Amino acid sequence: MKNDDLKIRTKIFAHRCVKLALSLPNDALGNHKKKQLIRCSTSTAANYRAACLAHSKAAFTSKISIVIEEVDESDFWMEFLTDENFKPKELVEKLMNEAQELTSIFVSSRKTLQTGNDLKNIHQ
Repeated sequence: MKNDDLKIRTKIFAHRCVKLALSLPNDALGNHKKKQLIRCSTSTAANYRAACLAHSKAAFTSKISIVIEEVDESDFWMEFLTDENFKPKELVEKLMNEAQELTSIFVSSRKTLQTGNDLKNIHQ
């Protein structure tokens, strides 16, 4: 998978999470979950774009670590929504699967860097 493919994929993920978040109730708890899901899902996409501009292995590793944390947090909030019966699992399941797939991809990228492979070869 190429960098541009993942840029598009993380941006679509963020858009889908925002739509899910905006469908939550406008009460104190709903608004809290809404803000959290919007923040971490959009951070996933923004930080991945920043990682793609990294000028060093260390900078890329740092940014990709943030991406991993944010996409995993997105997965947490969606899981929380289903646990608390805010949304049926069937409605959120595909988006949760996407979060888990993205997490796996980014963890793999970080591991590739840690084994000493070149930054240019991460997503090609």
